[in-house]
Amino acid sequence: MFPKSTIAVALYASLAVAAPAPQVPGYTDGDWPVSNSLEPLTDLATSFGPDSQVSAQPTRAPTGTESGAAPPRVSSDVTGATSHGPYSGTATTTGAVSNTPAGQTIPILPPNPTATYYNADGTLLEQQPIPYTPAGGLGTNGTTPRYMVESDFDFESIALGLYQEWIELDLFNNGLAVFSEEDFIAAGLTAEDRSLIQFMAQQESGHATLLTNMLGEAAPVQCTYNYPFTTVREFVDFNQRLTRYGESGVWGFINHLDSREVGQLLAQSIATEARQQMIFRQMSGLHPMPVWFETGIPQSWAWSLLAPYISSCPANCTRLAWQNFPALTIVNNPNINRFSANDTKDYEQVGQRASDPSNSTIPQDESCVNLNSTGYSCGPAIARNRSEPLSFPGKAIHLTWDAPGEPVGPNNSYTTSIGGVAGAPQYVGWASQLNFTYTPLEMTGEREGWTYQPAGEVYEGDPAVNGTMFVVLTDEELYVTPFNLSMVNPHVIALGIYQAG
Repeated sequence: MFPKSTIAVALYASLAVAAPAPQVPGYTDGDWPVSNSLEPLTDLATSFGPDSQVSAQPTRAPTGTESGAAPPRVSSDVTGATSHGPYSGTATTTGAVSNTPAGQTIPILPPNPTATYYNADGTLLEQQPIPYTPAGGLGTNGTTPRYMVESDFDFESIALGLYQEWIELDLFNNGLAVFSEEDFIAAGLTAEDRSLIQFMAQQESGHATLLTNMLGEAAPVQCTYNYPFTTVREFVDFNQRLTRYGESGVWGFINHLDSREVGQLLAQSIATEARQQMIFRQMSGLHPMPVWFETGIPQSWAWSLLAPYISSCPANCTRLAWQNFPALTIVNNPNINRFSANDTKDYEQVGQRASDPSNSTIPQDESCVNLNSTGYSCGPAIARNRSEPLSFPGKAIHLTWDAPGEPVGPNNSYTTSIGGVAGAPQYVGWASQLNFTYTPLEMTGEREGWTYQPAGEVYEGDPAVNGTMFVVLTDEELYVTPFNLSMVNPHVIALGIYQAG
């Protein structure tokens, strides 16, 4: 048997001789000089340690009350929460925060009368305020930034975001606490992967502090949670789903905020959330970014997906105004743990909540987790391509959905409801990337039906339906776009997540 290093050297040597120049169909003028040779691996380092000295100045970051010390965080790296599970008490307050709504729907209006700017030749049309700066932009007139919410819309949106940050802080730490090192290794995740998850929990401590400071004394606080996973694979899968709607929920409202300053800082935190979602996809053996554009969803969608996992909150925890939609269950939602997702059985998730992960405890001879076969393995990796995709256009999608009126969320104190003007369900709306696509719903029973996965593209070559995405039932085909997707809310009957890729 050859030593591994010998095999590697021989392999690299053969590649250096035999590998053709990269070829991309339709790409021309790519024959500029490059080196295709690979240096044989014959002189790798064998000992490690500090072997050089550099000039340095003893220093440390100021702490506590010292000048220049960083602001305190609202939570330590470990939350200290030790109880998890369903809520068993009786709600003393029910329903979303409300006063006297002005109507049931927002009227559809023409474009804003001030939206008239068009630059045909690319020259400056207005006088510059200073050199190298074009006219226009909000918050660029020299006013001092105020990093606080500026409206009820801002407050409720950031408060929702804070509920999301709190659960992520607890969730990431919880998985590290309940699963052993051996459990993670069996799922293909090493000590370095666990360290990365621990660091992501620390990031959430910073995010929670930022959002708390932008809200003030009424900011929501840490709650108690009820998680669905029982294995490391399910923990990681749940993470990739939860961070999906955590990220998408912010993209949906960030450009509607009245406070541009709050939006700026929120964008800088949600950029990290996007990276977390990608990393958890990689840990799940999914392609890290199978879309060209990330989806934005309304706040009520994000709250509907999040609330079922919040068991209870302290009595003084600020309540939210957003709607809780009934859960939509995709009966044959693809199981990411199968080498052939087409063999997924009905209800092959660990529970009936919309974001529950795929069941990882399937027979070994049906699992992709420990396979060493390109195109079929789904172990942790930088990227994975599947020989059989998780889903495909035209696939029959079987659905069931809950009736409205179910208690949900912290202390069972919220109640699911349908849109204010929604009639009988007739369509399935697919929210993915820049598109919102409808397919007809075929009823097969009371709160049961089926549709098919649509085949539309965002741009040529980019399937609109892909990744971890969102599906709703509606009573009509209301035309909406990424900037006004919340207009569909009064027509939504149920909401779910589809694992398209």
